[in-house]
Amino acid sequence: MARKLPPIHPGEILREEFLVPLKLTPYAVAAALNVPRTRIERIAREEKSVTADTALRLGKFFKTGAAFWMNIQTRFDLETAEDVLAPQIKRIASYEAV
Repeated sequence: MARKLPPIHPGEILREEFLVPLKLTPYAVAAALNVPRTRIERIAREEKSVTADTALRLGKFFKTGAAFWMNIQTRFDLETAEDVLAPQIKRIASYEAV
């Protein structure tokens, strides 16, 4: 059986695809976004989720669009929930129309 990879947190994408290659600090990004430094630091450390507010700001700053960040967050949330809830979800019968 193939081993499932863990879900990717948006903070990993922020850190590895944007901050490191562009040589940006969380402080610099937070200042540009006009948000607390701790918000960007906590996202980059994978301790905090990306909210719609932050997605709009990151999307504008990095020219990715807000949906890019929200989609990563949504996928992370769903995959994490699936891992936790799989046994319970498996027991739910699908609706059958009469």
